[in-house]
Amino acid sequence: MKLSGFVIHGNNQDTLPRCLEGLLSVCDEVVALDSMSTDGSTEIARRMGARSVSMPWAGYGAARAAAVTALNNPDYVFFLDSDEYLEPEAIKAILDWKASKPHMPVYRLPRHDWAEVDGHRFLYRTEWRARLIQRDAAVWRPDMIVHEALPRMRSERLHAPIGHRFTTSLSWRAAKEERYAVLWAVMAFSAERKLKPAWIQRPAHVLRDCLLHGALWRGGLRALKLAWVVAGYHAAKYRYLRELREGRHPELLQAFQEQRYRELFQKVRNAPPAG
Repeated sequence: MKLSGFVIHGNNQDTLPRCLEGLLSVCDEVVALDSMSTDGSTEIARRMGARSVSMPWAGYGAARAAAVTALNNPDYVFFLDSDEYLEPEAIKAILDWKASKPHMPVYRLPRHDWAEVDGHRFLYRTEWRARLIQRDAAVWRPDMIVHEALPRMRSERLHAPIGHRFTTSLSWRAAKEERYAVLWAVMAFSAERKLKPAWIQRPAHVLRDCLLHGALWRGGLRALKLAWVVAGYHAAKYRYLRELREGRHPELLQAFQEQRYRELFQKVRNAPPAG
């Protein structure tokens, strides 16, 4: 059974080596898709043994499709984000999985979101993510511009934990959540997604992460502050979706509908719409 891996990266020289170490430990080949980095990340990938492929950033769908296309006919595809890494027990678990003749379309792995807030490091939450995918099911399209765009498929859980450098700055995290809320809303509008009340999203997700996921017990007040920031994404995405239905931000919709994804990301990055 052939397992191929990939990572999409930009200027990630601080986190990329650890990410690649894990991929190279379990995969038969690794592609590092470079979104035009300038900090030497490409050289790091090549030096470590990954095959580097470059393309301008136009969203996760286009980048992941290009990475999969660059792989050499694998049975399964495994991918990590550039700020993720395999925790020690994950390597053996994935190697054992490879030898077990897997058959499910998708295997979901636990991702540990580690936060560094006010000089304190704590586990914010654990989420199960689809990361081992049969080649025929690993199909991304350019219009899948956000993380969660891949449709749900039959899956099993594999306990091979992924570590994730979730955040080192509340302000950075808040800005990222706001940008991706806009992008989600643009995609959701085109898919005619159902509108949900924005006002309930933030308290609901704060309670989920702090209590159900246990962040409050591990991070205290720091976890509560982070949960408020993260939950802002869920409130903002429905707020933006409502604004789009009211006819606001037509330039973003037009860029998406005309498949000008690079321009769309640039517009959102430079000047996110005001709520």
